[in-house]
Amino acid sequence: MVKKKLALASDHAGVELKEEIKKFLLELGYLFDDFGVEGSTSVDYPDYASIVAEKVSSGEYEGGILFCGSGVGMAIVANKFPGVRAVQVNDVYTAIMSRKHNDTNVLALAGRTTAKELAKEIVRVWLETPFEGGRHIRRLKKIEEIEKKIYSSKRNL
Repeated sequence: MVKKKLALASDHAGVELKEEIKKFLLELGYLFDDFGVEGSTSVDYPDYASIVAEKVSSGEYEGGILFCGSGVGMAIVANKFPGVRAVQVNDVYTAIMSRKHNDTNVLALAGRTTAKELAKEIVRVWLETPFEGGRHIRRLKKIEEIEKKIYSSKRNL
């Protein structure tokens, strides 16, 4: 089985969890690139979320994993990019359902509140759970139409 090529990034609050997940991804045999940060010096999460989201949006990477204090800010930024379906996850059930029903391609994790072992399980099931297709394709097409409408109207401003 060919594994997804992933883009990773964190802010200062997510760097410790990101480092743990990088080791786990290597154990699982995934390829990834880390787009920062490396230390605990305060940075602005939009700067790093946008790097990963752009790479997923462009198709350069098949998926991304983002880490900040709550995961929320990273998910908000990532979802501004066309074709990105980012989800902030705190439990295994949400990780599974986000893949089965929403075909999410960016995962955002909370570095300050997610235990390392739980984060590993979330990442594993998120990566291994396939999209169900079926009725969910219709719903994703509606999301794509919303994106097209929004982005075309912004170009006309």
